[in-house]
Amino acid sequence: MVKLNSTLLSAIGIRSGNSGTSHFREMKISSVMLLLLTPLFVFTFGSIVGESHEDVTAFFAKPFPALICALTLIVSFAHFKSGAIIAVEDYSKGIVAKILINCVKALSYSAIAVGLFAIARMAL
Repeated sequence: MVKLNSTLLSAIGIRSGNSGTSHFREMKISSVMLLLLTPLFVFTFGSIVGESHEDVTAFFAKPFPALICALTLIVSFAHFKSGAIIAVEDYSKGIVAKILINCVKALSYSAIAVGLFAIARMAL
């Protein structure tokens, strides 16, 4: 009977759904990845800022800069998505929270898709 009550309380949102640890790990892993990727991104693209369009497209035709940019974009928006979902879960409830979570996911995945399309377009 105790197991049923715990499951029922978790399902209706009164008790923990045990997703806190996975959120914590996801945020920590993406934070460490961003800690490594951000300096690479800044130093890689610091030299190309202000150059002509032809120089920038030639720069992105190389695999290393395109890969660093794509990885930074993906990890940054994944980190944003996780953090924004946690904030929405903390400050809103019910149907509003579900709508906001879906909007955050749609925004994150759309930004990743548009960014990767732009990088691929420049690289090819």
